[in-house]
Amino acid sequence: MILASQSPRRRDLLQLITSDFRVIPADVDEMPCEGETPNQHVARLAQAKALAVSRYADVGELIIGSDTTVSVDGLILNKPADQNDFLCMMDRLSGKTHQVYSGICVLLDDHADVRTVRTDVTFRELTAEERLHYWQTYEPADKAGGYGIQGLAARFVESIHGSYTNVVGLPLVELEAMLNRAS
Repeated sequence: MILASQSPRRRDLLQLITSDFRVIPADVDEMPCEGETPNQHVARLAQAKALAVSRYADVGELIIGSDTTVSVDGLILNKPADQNDFLCMMDRLSGKTHQVYSGICVLLDDHADVRTVRTDVTFRELTAEERLHYWQTYEPADKAGGYGIQGLAARFVESIHGSYTNVVGLPLVELEAMLNRAS
């Protein structure tokens, strides 16, 4: 099995299902297409990542591609470009419910099974000092939406409705079902 991702969080989550995989990061353009919904965006990228590493797969070897994004009011929030971008993201998320979408693609030879998962996350109101302090930890710099629920931002989460592992970056219940169907 191949995990087409460089995310250490996805690697750690996949190890909860199996240790029998190798990691080959996929190099794909992650910019949203014009008019693309968050759901369509993550599905497209999950499949693109799996296809990008398929040339390294042995016959009969499963490939898992995945992508996660944060969306608020229909706007996709990618990884923050800089401190100002991050602070704008936190302004949008503070005191509101947002959505986390993950796309998963299980590719086996020529057959791609693609699914998406949505989780609603509500942040409490965040002070300006909390937002700036969080940025200064460097934790949010490489994360969609500018936060990691499994880290320091856990204290910002007022409620979650849906899959926790989806918010971390790899929805395990759905992935395991997909892997069982592919076997």
